[in-house]
Amino acid sequence: MTSTVSAVLITLTCILVPVSLVAVWVHDIVLDTGRYVSTVSPLASNPAIEAAAVHRITEAADVRVDGAQVTSDLAKWLEAQGLPPRVGTAVKALGPQLDSAADAAVSKVATRFVESDRFETVWTTANRAAHTAVVHALTGEGRGAVGVEGGTVTLDVGAAVESVKQDLVEAGLSPAEKIPDVDKQMVLLQSDKLEKIRGAVHLLDVVGNWMPVLTVVLGAAGVLLARRRRRALVTTMLCAAGACLIVAIALAVARRYYLDHLPEQVQSPAAASAVFDTLVRFLRACLRTAIVLGIVVALGAYLSGAGRLPRGVRGRAERAADSAAVWGAAHGVHAGRVGTWVQDRRRPLTVGVLLVLALVFALWNHPTVLTVLLLVLVLLAVLAILSLLAAGGRCAGRASGSDRAGPG
Repeated sequence: MTSTVSAVLITLTCILVPVSLVAVWVHDIVLDTGRYVSTVSPLASNPAIEAAAVHRITEAADVRVDGAQVTSDLAKWLEAQGLPPRVGTAVKALGPQLDSAADAAVSKVATRFVESDRFETVWTTANRAAHTAVVHALTGEGRGAVGVEGGTVTLDVGAAVESVKQDLVEAGLSPAEKIPDVDKQMVLLQSDKLEKIRGAVHLLDVVGNWMPVLTVVLGAAGVLLARRRRRALVTTMLCAAGACLIVAIALAVARRYYLDHLPEQVQSPAAASAVFDTLVRFLRACLRTAIVLGIVVALGAYLSGAGRLPRGVRGRAERAADSAAVWGAAHGVHAGRVGTWVQDRRRPLTVGVLLVLALVFALWNHPTVLTVLLLVLVLLAVLAILSLLAAGGRCAGRASGSDRAGPG
């Protein structure tokens, strides 16, 4: 019965590990204003976003000089001054070029604005002020600078258009004064599945704080109830890493599918790709961290077992430590009482180090793969020091025993 319960708990743990990571992502990134803004702020300087913003702002400004009318009036005036008709005809032909020059001027000013710090300020401010609407994009309510309608998430570029309008007027393009107040939307994301996932997102938000804790408790209970705990720990960590790998692959497939089926409302596939990658960056990092952590813990649990390979690895490490201790003793380096104390308490010291590092990892704010590797290096260094001290204690013990046996 105990084995069955253990197997059930371990299976649930393996399933809940990636679910917990998704819950944390939803709770801490998607639905948290500060972290959301810090996540999307770099997008203001992303080339794809800048290009899409220039296009939408230029389109929204829509400055029309009416080159045909201007050149026609100029041609009539020149003819009235006695110039040949062919001069008026040539002037009228300049109408399209005049329109093109006006469009180029607007685009140039819009580009200069988007590439400046002012656009980053507008972008960040708009996203911060509209975060409630982004949250409502996943809960089905709200409207603001970031709007949600029919599965489409948009950003109002009206404030940016106003800034460009002022720049155009200051640059001497007087027709820009006639640009009307606009409510142009820049499409950020669009998905027909948005409404379908709102319930799931709300649930993940509710359980976001407790799901990781529940997962750890279930996993620990499953391992403790198992008959062969070390093997159960290895199985749990490898299966959890495998589940995270499956979710990571599914995320990559979803990204490819989304970009291959972009609706017409999304004017820039490159911008849509940048937004998607930015929003799921933290989730990807968490999945990679969980995969590496699972493999590292499983490997450590395996090497601490009683198999031939683990015993061989540990035996070589002990012999290397003994050789180092003998060499040190020959050169006047002794572990003394510290070495003897470590030798007598080596197992509880090792467990204590593992618990401390586990606590550090648990309290680390958004750990990454580098975090795991750093903690592994610290663990290996501490274990090496304990091994050397313990070897020094054994060496001192053997030397003391030889001294006592000598006179006899």
